[in-house]
Amino acid sequence: MQDELKKLLEEARAAIPAIASMEEADSVRVRYLGKKSKLTEILRSMGKLSHEEKKSLGQAANQAREEIETLLNDKMKDIKVKMMDDKLNRERVDITEPGRRTVIGTPHIITITLEEISDVFRSMGYSVVEGSEVDTVYYNFDALNAPKAHPSRDMTDTFYFSEDVLLRTQTSPMQVRIMENTTPPIKAVVPGRCFRCDAPDATHSPMFHQVEGIVVDEGITMADLKGTLATFAKLMFGPDTKIKFRPHHFPFTEPSGEVDVSCFKCGGKGCSMCKGSGWIEILGCGMIHPNVLKAGGIDPEKYSGFAFGMGAERIALLKHEIDDIRLLYENDMRFINQFK
Repeated sequence: MQDELKKLLEEARAAIPAIASMEEADSVRVRYLGKKSKLTEILRSMGKLSHEEKKSLGQAANQAREEIETLLNDKMKDIKVKMMDDKLNRERVDITEPGRRTVIGTPHIITITLEEISDVFRSMGYSVVEGSEVDTVYYNFDALNAPKAHPSRDMTDTFYFSEDVLLRTQTSPMQVRIMENTTPPIKAVVPGRCFRCDAPDATHSPMFHQVEGIVVDEGITMADLKGTLATFAKLMFGPDTKIKFRPHHFPFTEPSGEVDVSCFKCGGKGCSMCKGSGWIEILGCGMIHPNVLKAGGIDPEKYSGFAFGMGAERIALLKHEIDDIRLLYENDMRFINQFK
């Protein structure tokens, strides 16, 4: 058996240096050190030997095993080093080659417009408040003094989840929520996304963005509303911008009005943008109805206030002379990158 062990060791010494891969190394390990290897067979047959022969053969077998393991480990280290060198050579980087240019994105034009509007009102001391896009019928209609038969309550105009829960049709529901949780004086604007059952076309979208404004304090009048909106128009569209009020009706304000600004393209002389009138409609507004103040827990005998709402898409379309609202939602980077 000693002769067989010597022969086995000589074979291993000759086979291991010729190994060229980790797979071959594993195969050689199994052949010489595995459960079915010649070395294992020799060890298993030691039961027939005398005590002295067992001791001598066992010592020789252990030395052979250790030598084979050492040779294999050294060879596998060499193979790993060679594999790493080959990988580094294959993946060599030319540090003199120009790097790839990083493409920097830009905020969407709607985001830009909402920030511009919010910044104007921040400069006038308003806080910016956000609200939930899913709201209740109470806050979206009832608390805003909308009659039960109002057309906007119809399922053809509003997205309902149930009889009492809907996607808000305006950011106005935050009026009452703010009043419920704030003691006057109140000055806040509410930018956000709204939803209505409109078929998409050049001027309509089932999803749009609105900025609601609310002021509540003692002695607030239409003069305060007019001064606020005149300041907004000048800061948003230019120092020469003028505003004009037209009577209108909204259930949550009384009196109510719509506001036009002098055309910032032609200066009020008349052009295609203002359709020759010299004026462009931008928002609706009015003094907060006493019923709405009561719904917010505000005493209408002591406090008064005004509210206004404008569409961010409309402001963006007008300011940048965009002729189709659908361009805002097509995510064409050629269009979006114009506003960097």
